[in-house]
Amino acid sequence: MDTEYLPLAPADGDSLADFLVGGSWPFHGAPTPDRDTIRQRVLEGHYDGAGSRTYWIVESGERVGLVRLFDLADVSDGGTPLFDLRIAPARRGRGLGRRALTWLTRHLFTEFPDLRRIEGTTRQDNHPMRRVLRSCGYVKEAHHREAWPGAQGQVHDAVGYAITRRDWLSGTVTPPDWDDEESSAGASGAR
Repeated sequence: MDTEYLPLAPADGDSLADFLVGGSWPFHGAPTPDRDTIRQRVLEGHYDGAGSRTYWIVESGERVGLVRLFDLADVSDGGTPLFDLRIAPARRGRGLGRRALTWLTRHLFTEFPDLRRIEGTTRQDNHPMRRVLRSCGYVKEAHHREAWPGAQGQVHDAVGYAITRRDWLSGTVTPPDWDDEESSAGASGAR
């Protein structure tokens, strides 16, 4: 199936609001976004501005997902872009997330020739997204305990993944050196 990635147009505020309000986003900061807030954020450049770009994921003429790239303004200074990937609930589990992550990775490394790495962060319990990240060559680099606020005051761990240009170009996966600390023999266990 052909998948297209079309830029969000300034006139797409209502369509974007319909898409976001009409879906369930349990692993995002606002699982039930507010229509007026979305429209206001469109006007303020949150989805398409100096540091961000958003693309519709389109299959057979239907908008089935969304890719938001952000922190793009920092890329020229060696910064690392992040992304938000949302797949319509009815389309999840069909490989669309993997195709979208593959596209956005290629898109960013192609558009920004000096870009060294791309990062993605998700909740620890978002196992489908974590599988997608790993299958696309992203490596777990961070585990942040109690860092992701959830519904009703619940707090979740967050996990961070990244892919480097070097790994992307070579098709390899280079894990971080997790055993780089000095020996703790004789340490007093500071608290």
